[in-house]
Amino acid sequence: MTVHTEAVERYFAAWNATEPDRIAAAVSAAWTPDGGYTDPTAEVVGRDRIAELIAGVHRQFPGFTFRPVGTADGHHDVVRFGWELVSPADGSAPVAGFDVLTLAEDGRIRAVSGFLDRVPAGVG
Repeated sequence: MTVHTEAVERYFAAWNATEPDRIAAAVSAAWTPDGGYTDPTAEVVGRDRIAELIAGVHRQFPGFTFRPVGTADGHHDVVRFGWELVSPADGSAPVAGFDVLTLAEDGRIRAVSGFLDRVPAGVG
């Protein structure tokens, strides 16, 4: 397993955690203390704000899970991958995107640049 694959696995673990304590622990494992997350609907810095963002997504999409699409591709301190947010009811994926992670020397995330490819009306 490469540093890129490990970072992506920790990233999905954070996004798929649903209880506040588990979200906080997963975010701490995945991000540096001053790490950030930016997409067209959000821009946050710091683990607490990232954990709040993740909790907010779970409130908006209860029971949904994030899953990777395709294979992550990385070099140096950068990794990119596709993802989708999947409904537990019917397996549909109303939200999908593509993220680019910039990693710190220890393999944790310094920054996320997120791109949303598919978003339902009224989200964001």
